[in-house]
Amino acid sequence: MGMTFVEKGDRSRIRPHAKTALVLAGGAISGGAFKIGGLIALNSLLANRSVVDFDIFVGVSAGAFLAAPMAAGIGPEEMLKSLDGNSDKISRFSPQHFYRPNWREFAYKPVRAARDLISVVPGAGLAMIAQMRDHRPELLNRIRAFLRDPDYRNAEQLIWPIVHDTMRNANLRAGFSYLPSGLFENSGIEQFIREQLRRNHVPNDFRLLHMERQKSLYIGATNLNTAEGVVFGHDADNSVTISQAVQASTAIPGFYRPARIRGQDYLDAGVRRTANMSEATRRGASLIVAYNPFRPFVNYHADQLLNGQTSLSDMGIGTVINQAFRTLLHTRLMISIQKLQIDPAFHGDIILLEPSETDVKFFNTNPLNFWQRAESALHGYISATEAIERHHERIDSILKTYGIRTDLDRLRDRLERIRRAGYDDREIMKILQEDLHPPREPTQETPVPLRVVR
Repeated sequence: MGMTFVEKGDRSRIRPHAKTALVLAGGAISGGAFKIGGLIALNSLLANRSVVDFDIFVGVSAGAFLAAPMAAGIGPEEMLKSLDGNSDKISRFSPQHFYRPNWREFAYKPVRAARDLISVVPGAGLAMIAQMRDHRPELLNRIRAFLRDPDYRNAEQLIWPIVHDTMRNANLRAGFSYLPSGLFENSGIEQFIREQLRRNHVPNDFRLLHMERQKSLYIGATNLNTAEGVVFGHDADNSVTISQAVQASTAIPGFYRPARIRGQDYLDAGVRRTANMSEATRRGASLIVAYNPFRPFVNYHADQLLNGQTSLSDMGIGTVINQAFRTLLHTRLMISIQKLQIDPAFHGDIILLEPSETDVKFFNTNPLNFWQRAESALHGYISATEAIERHHERIDSILKTYGIRTDLDRLRDRLERIRRAGYDDREIMKILQEDLHPPREPTQETPVPLRVVR
């Protein structure tokens, strides 16, 4: 696990009431599970707070899928239980939620293509008649030129005017418009989030959630038609429900068709922002803990790759594309951190958690493979724990400024128990799913939730 720090906060005094933010980047299914494991490690470290006690939650793509229930008070341990269907608070997240085929477009678009193709025959006839009527001399000259020299140039000059008029008369659309806009559709994700909020008696509304829990939730998305970033929140765009915002934020281009909500089409928030830490600073956050699971792999040594391969290019097109997108996302994230580093208006601290740049195991994990989620969660926990141990002194110094105590012994104890479990997957999951922060009785520091009539 790699960690990046920005330290601009005032260490001369403790500020327990300063705003804190948890910012979660994307990562698809395995990256989301990796974040769950890392969040459990962070939860193990925090002594007098839980990861659901941040003031502000910002979610991008898969990070939005996690940020919404966490803002509602549902911890990462409970989310991990839901992968096996063992949670009392969250129902099981199944492949049917994640892999829901885009049946409507797969059925409709071929029918539309067939209908439009039928119009080609009369359109070609009308085009030929129009050419003979309006451009007879030119047409005859093009025919003679082609008969004398039937090369590509003469064939194009003969055929293209007829093809052009045929397409115009037949009203054919651009070729790619007959293809589906995505392999799957993510209404199952919206349905899942909506059901879990209802099951936990949490309003599916940004403003009501803020009133009831005193937490601010912000979810990013990308408007397909304007290419502009959109932020949903109680004091931002609150025209959609929380579950609809998560659907908009997780619409991975190509994999999912754009999410159409209230007449607008949305794409994955990661198209515009990798983590959107600036949204947290705009909302007054002084401490930002950010988590980004997608980081490019650095091939320092050839023996780090699998099966004796010496270069990422030897591992195929999937690996090349994977590395390219990770590089793009990570570069953009680093630029945003550098901007906050030099921003004179920002006087807070940032702790960014990421996988190690040499973590070949996680790099080779397919981000869209639903069945690697448990393995990714365990890997995320171990990676985060090892990084926190290495940087604990610095992390502890930052968190103390905000009145947050750490318990490194508890973190180490959990990791040691996992290691003693060996290859017993059931026991390992049981250890990870233990909630070390049981619900507290309301105090002056813990506001009593408002009762909202629904």
